[in-house]
Amino acid sequence: MADNSATQRITALVRKIPRGRVATYGQIAALADRPRNSRQVGSVLKSLPADSHVPWHRVVNSHGRISGRNNSTSEGLQRCLLESEGVQLNDAGRIDLAAFQWKPRQR
Repeated sequence: MADNSATQRITALVRKIPRGRVATYGQIAALADRPRNSRQVGSVLKSLPADSHVPWHRVVNSHGRISGRNNSTSEGLQRCLLESEGVQLNDAGRIDLAAFQWKPRQR
């Protein structure tokens, strides 16, 4: 598990992803000053409590696909949540990152 400051940075960034947009694990890692630590982002998101208000469902892999969260229902839930926000997945379960990836303003 990530140290507390890294966890806070990661969850703060994920909270900034707007409805109808997605970010990749690697993108969040880079923005959190943890480049090449996309797995750490995944670990932080997997460890969130069920009642968390962090929109974990808006984070996908670098191919625009949903990555499983340790159980068979999470993929369906994530897809449902994304689709309810207007994010489209094609028949292969892929999101067009050119259309839906979050592009935060540069500081």
